[in-house]
Amino acid sequence: MYKLNSLPETISLFPLGNALLLPHSRLPLNIFEPRYLSLLDDTMKSDHRLIGMVQPLSPNPKNGDLRVHKIGCAGRLTSFSETGDGRYMVTLTGICRFRVTNLIDGFLSYPTANINWDSFGGDLKTPNENQNINREKFFDVLERYFKIMELSTDWDGLKDADDMLLINSLAMLCPFEPEEKQALLEAPSLDTRRETLVTLMEFALRDENSTMDKIQ
Repeated sequence: MYKLNSLPETISLFPLGNALLLPHSRLPLNIFEPRYLSLLDDTMKSDHRLIGMVQPLSPNPKNGDLRVHKIGCAGRLTSFSETGDGRYMVTLTGICRFRVTNLIDGFLSYPTANINWDSFGGDLKTPNENQNINREKFFDVLERYFKIMELSTDWDGLKDADDMLLINSLAMLCPFEPEEKQALLEAPSLDTRRETLVTLMEFALRDENSTMDKIQ
């Protein structure tokens, strides 16, 4: 649907802490803040229907003092419904990552930015699914991580998922810190993202073991 040279040079930004959108993945959002309701209204009128998800570098940012990570991911608005109390329930489908080149100081209530897509053309292609994952080892780490984090999941569904869906879903849903989620976003390939994901889970397991040793 998209080609690199057809993507817009300017995009509306939704700076949302600890939220992660990845190419070829879906992110559900519950929108209630007035300025982002306006963002959704304007996005639905646009030709591209893209919103740039990006993590803020400052808590509760306002347009005047907004600082964001340089790398974000644009998502296409693919599902939309309005609740009785005026909220929007939407789904964004990840299209391509981008680099913020300049935040625009404009008159809109929500932030916009000039962006560059050049480093991320590979996001528009379907990744090679043959990642040679050692699934037995991967799920051993994953199951231990879910246990210490007291998380539950449909294990049969996870084990049946293809590599891209498995890795990206876990990267988006696991309760990592914002900087860790940013590292997963910036991973140059699906294989690198998997390696980063495993490393983060192993760090959590190591910290848990260290804490238990001190208690004992």
